[in-house]
Amino acid sequence: MITKNTIVTVKYNVTDVDGNPVDEGVEPLVYLHGGYNDIFAPIESALEGKSIGDVVKVKLQPGEAFGEYDPDLVQIVPVDELPQPLTIGMLIEGASEDEGSSGEPVYLSVTDIADDKAVLDGNHPLAGMALIFNGVVAETRPATAEEVVARQNHA
Repeated sequence: MITKNTIVTVKYNVTDVDGNPVDEGVEPLVYLHGGYNDIFAPIESALEGKSIGDVVKVKLQPGEAFGEYDPDLVQIVPVDELPQPLTIGMLIEGASEDEGSSGEPVYLSVTDIADDKAVLDGNHPLAGMALIFNGVVAETRPATAEEVVARQNHA
């Protein structure tokens, strides 16, 4: 049974609300259960107390998954200021106004190129989308003390 400090393996897939595939779950999801923020909280809550073979289906609102779409994270930049060759879909490491605070790099996706300008979007590709997580518990085992300590030190 899944409780705090259980290593959980879940075979899963994710769709949008219309049933279109978003993540086929080619590799199973393996995480340390117990509030370590390894997976979205609603999914972890649904898995609490489950056992091998149990099925979970969780609808995630944008705020519970990849966040609401923020139009302020979209910018238009002259193409000649960007790495070449520039293609739609490529990711560019960019700066954000609060970059010093987190130390995490910010990646911008090139979503359009026209008239020597490129549209760069700092939103996660799934921002603003409600998602459906479908999972089956494949394996569970107690975490070792080392795994728990390593995860606590990583948090």
